[in-house]
This record gives sequence, C-alpha cells and structure tokens, in this order.
Amino acid sequence: MTSVINTGQKAHIIRDDKEAIAIAHELAAEFAKGDSERDQNRRLPAEEVEKFSQSGLWGITVPQEYGGAFVSNATLAEVIKIISEADSSLGQIPQNHLYMVEAVRLDGTDEQKKFFFDLVLQGKRFGNAFSEVGTKSVNDVQTKLQPDGSDFVLNGRKYYSAGALLAHWVPVIASNPDGKTVVAFVERDAEGLTLLDDWTSFGQRTTASGTTIIENVKVKAEHVIPHYLAFERATPMGAIAQIIQAAVDVEIAKAAVRDTIHFVRKYTRPWVDSNLEKGYEDPLTLYNLGNVQIQVHASEALLRRAGEFLDIANESGLEELKVVEASIAVAEAKALATEAALLATNKLFELAGTKSTLEEFNYNRHWRNARAHTLHDPVRWKYYAVGNYFLNGVYPPRHPWL
Repeated sequence: MTSVINTGQKAHIIRDDKEAIAIAHELAAEFAKGDSERDQNRRLPAEEVEKFSQSGLWGITVPQEYGGAFVSNATLAEVIKIISEADSSLGQIPQNHLYMVEAVRLDGTDEQKKFFFDLVLQGKRFGNAFSEVGTKSVNDVQTKLQPDGSDFVLNGRKYYSAGALLAHWVPVIASNPDGKTVVAFVERDAEGLTLLDDWTSFGQRTTASGTTIIENVKVKAEHVIPHYLAFERATPMGAIAQIIQAAVDVEIAKAAVRDTIHFVRKYTRPWVDSNLEKGYEDPLTLYNLGNVQIQVHASEALLRRAGEFLDIANESGLEELKVVEASIAVAEAKALATEAALLATNKLFELAGTKSTLEEFNYNRHWRNARAHTLHDPVRWKYYAVGNYFLNGVYPPRHPWL
C-alpha cells in the first residue's frame, strides 16, 4: 500500500478567490513538468498531492464561519480546470474530497463541521470508497453499517476509490440498518481497512485509485453523516460532484489543443495536394483546429456559467427552482465538456499526423484520459435530462451523477 507523505505542517489557508486562482496557476506550472513521465510509469503523485493539499486549495470550499474562504463555485471549477490542464489525474484526485466537504457542509452537525473542517484546513485529505461492482445499479449499496454498542461496525468492498491511496481519511458510502445511504468516515490506518493499488485502466492512471476492502471496521457515531438527506431536499450535492468532473474534461481538451498546436507548428508537413510550404498553412487543418477550439471555448464558457448558477442557488438559500437550474446548467457543461474532450484528443492525431503517435511524445495519454474519465457517468443521460427539463418541465433526478 502506498504511503502517505505527511510533513506534519499545517496547510496554508487561502483567504479569497483571487488567491486560490493564483496558487492554482503556480502549482500547475510545476505539475505539468512531470505529467507525461508519471503517466508512462504509473508513478503515483504522492509528493505532488502533498504540495497540492498543503497549498490550501483543498480547503477553499470550507465555509467562512469555520475558517475557510468558501470561494465561489465558478472559482472552484476554475481551480480544478487549471490543475487538470497540467495533469488531469491530479485534477481528479481532490474531486471526492471536495464532494465530502460539501456533504459535511449540508448535513453535518455543528460538531462534525468543526471537526472535519478543521482537518481539511490542516491539510488532511479525504479519499473515497463509494463505487461497487456487480450490483443492480450504482445506487444499490451493499456495504453495510451496523450498530455496535453506541457506535458502528462497517463491512463491504469498494472499487474505483480515486484518491484513497494518498488520503488520510477514507469516507465510505454505506447502507444503514434502515436501508438509507450514509457516509462513514474511516481513518486510513483503521484496523480492518485495506487499500489495494490495483487500478488498471488505460486512462487517468495516476489517480491513486484501487480497491478498498472493509472488514469489521469500527466507526464512531460522530463520524457518520446522513448523506441521504442531501437528496431528500433540493441541494447542489450532485451538481458539485459533476461540475468538478466537467472541469477535468474541459482541461483534458485544452491540453490536447495545446499539444496539437505545438506539434503542427513544429513538425507537421502540409498535405501533398495543398501545394503549401508549411503544415500550419493547410486550410483543412485550420478549419478542423478552429472547430475544436470553438468547442473547447464553448465548454469553458458553459463551465463558468454552471458555477455561477450554483452560486445563485446557494445565495437563494437553496430555493428548489434555483437548485434545479444549477443542476441543469452543470449537466449542459458536463455534456459539452465530454464532447470537446473526445473531439480534441482525437483530432490531435488527425491533424498532427503519424509522427505524433510515437511513444516519445506520449500524446495518447490525452485520449486515454478523456475516454476513461468521461465514462464516470453516461453523458447521454445529460442530454435527456436537459431536454426533458426544457421541453416538459421535468426536474432532474437527485443523485450524485447529475
């Protein structure tokens, strides 16, 4: 099991949106240097994740009354976008951590908020143990939380536990005795908790993911959040999860465009029938690159718009219609981000040519990352939700995937 780097130092506390974005740019410039090498060797980014969380960026959504900056959701998406262009795996790793911060904000007791938000501001990281396989659907939770005196005992098996290998705490989605979904926060070194470094996907290879085995793990009552409450009323819980996923996809697309431009300018020859001197003068290349760039810019705009809708929903006191509008706006952003990421990563090779497929460039990581990451939830259902809302006035379902 991969060891967690722990400097013993408390994380920097970011004070506002401007500082969050500035720090994200600084880190991205550093993280981009080792992106390809980490991917090729599947080297988990332990040092990078430690710098990332110590920077304070993992605590930017902690409410101000608990010591955080509580940045806008537009800023949250922008921060993830900036980091993801440098390394999409690093951009994805804090997704579930930030999701848990929102879960505590919405449904934690005041004591839980004080406890967990303090951990976050110290630089402690939450991983995740959410997904199961072989069940009827993603919300069919077989992991069980059972009473054990005044506390609980937890048993189950989870997969795709992104970030867990480098986390200090592993929040586990479980079913309580009433069949309702809760989150049990488990410390990484808890007896009975086993994390396996067995993630074998061809994409997002360094997300510190794998299998989580939970065998008779003791859980304190104060470490359990009634997560089902977030979906029994209008909240931005699902939209928060999705806007972060969308931000990762947008930046996979941007990274692919960046490398396409670099390669075409430096290496690509014009097609023989064009009668031109330079590959970057080819009119069909220009047309196709223009199309990709427009799609990427449109996805960026929808992402920013989605963040603004989420902020409006929060400012409204979670008025149901405002929450619904935010969920739909995020669905639109996620849909276009998926399309842009797949388009940009495919066009890279078409426009750059055969040489761009050589292993020395490792450009295939962009397509692999886009293809793997955009499968987290089916984008076809985003279009359905958007169409059904605008045509029939049907509100989208309440769950973490919309």
